[in-house]
Amino acid sequence: MAADIRTTPTTDVDDPFVSVTGWGRTAPTTGYLWRPRTPEQAAAAVRAWGARGGIARGLGRAYGDAAQNAGGCVLDMTGLDRIHSVDAASGTVVCDAGVSLHRLMEVLLPLGWFVPVTPGTRHVTVGGAVGADIHGKNHHVSGAFTRHVSALDLLTADGTVQTVGPGHELFDATAGGMGLTGVVLAAALRLQRVETAYMLVDTERAVDLDDAMARLSATDHRYRYSVAWIDLLARGRATGRSVLTRGDHAPLSALPPRLAREPLAFRPGRLPAAPDAAPRGLLNRTTVGLFNEFWYRKAPRSRTGQVQRLTSFFHPLDGVPHWNRIYGRDGFVQYQFVVAHGQEEALRRVVRRIARRGCPTFLAVLKRFGPGDAGWLSFPMPGWTLALDVPAGLSGLGALLDELDEEVAGAGGRVYLAKDSRLRPELLDQMYPRLPDFRALRARVDPRGVFTSDLSRRLGL
Repeated sequence: MAADIRTTPTTDVDDPFVSVTGWGRTAPTTGYLWRPRTPEQAAAAVRAWGARGGIARGLGRAYGDAAQNAGGCVLDMTGLDRIHSVDAASGTVVCDAGVSLHRLMEVLLPLGWFVPVTPGTRHVTVGGAVGADIHGKNHHVSGAFTRHVSALDLLTADGTVQTVGPGHELFDATAGGMGLTGVVLAAALRLQRVETAYMLVDTERAVDLDDAMARLSATDHRYRYSVAWIDLLARGRATGRSVLTRGDHAPLSALPPRLAREPLAFRPGRLPAAPDAAPRGLLNRTTVGLFNEFWYRKAPRSRTGQVQRLTSFFHPLDGVPHWNRIYGRDGFVQYQFVVAHGQEEALRRVVRRIARRGCPTFLAVLKRFGPGDAGWLSFPMPGWTLALDVPAGLSGLGALLDELDEEVAGAGGRVYLAKDSRLRPELLDQMYPRLPDFRALRARVDPRGVFTSDLSRRLGL
């Protein structure tokens, strides 16, 4: 792959100190920003980093401090954004790490191909998708993102580039390694064949958490994509009531005539941007409770075969630019964990605890994961994952999340590093059994700590 990377020299490097945050807009730190336009510029930046090291950054959609580096360097990779080749016969693409999933969809959907794994936003880069080993609504079928990556070009701490593939220890450590093994420069990716840019979607309501888990367990094998929105403010017999949304890519034969004329057109909708200064306390138990009641009641008890745009199904929040501003200047914390099958009682305890506390969260999703992935720090494991957003200024939030961490770790589960901003480091070893191997490899290939982030310092990675 290395021979395919663009080598034309371009100077586009900024050198101011800038303040950056994660998508949650908490804990800003200041670093020295570089914007390379070529692999050579990226390598020169890495060789020039000082004692505080540096970390690569894409579109800034990691929720916490994974792409920040206080007092050190931050490498903005969005300037390396070339798609090198697309094989429309076999369904493969080779592209720079700074290419976004949005851009891939623009290019690939008209050719009848789709990215194999997408999270809740398409505004993430390929490099970020590898570093976080992102997952989507189809993990029970397709696994995480790097399961579909056949090769990476990785800029290592000594300033050289290695091409590595699955099974190579550097590849497996990079998958989910949060950018701490090197800078992903380019990737080769296998794609998903589709006939249209639409989905066939089934929707149904579940009266409580047990009902939701039973329905997901019994029927997930029928669907490529499956997720449940969960009302974490509901209590009593309604605790964990949910709206299940499952589907697959719509075949051409399922489209009405007006859509069948341009079946592969990619037309994401867009609403006005969220205000930069949303009132503090806008999202509270009362307002979110009303929203959750409305959202649950408006969902059909059971509906099958609805045709939806891809973007409506996968990325509804992308239609509201800067939606993270809704939480106000204090920002928000996203908390995501997974517990194994057989640990459902731990999940129930967590949901009951959040409901009793009255956490004002309207973005809460429950999914089932399939077999785990090869990445040493890859998050998914077979079991149940719950993700929720909470205003960062909520009184007592830190203590509550510490309690949830203990519950998750005690059940043999783990939290997602790409969304973490406050985990206590002593729990990390319990959650990630390959962590000693990861640290040993880091010590061997990067003894000077060239690749460093706020997250790595906080957690001792």
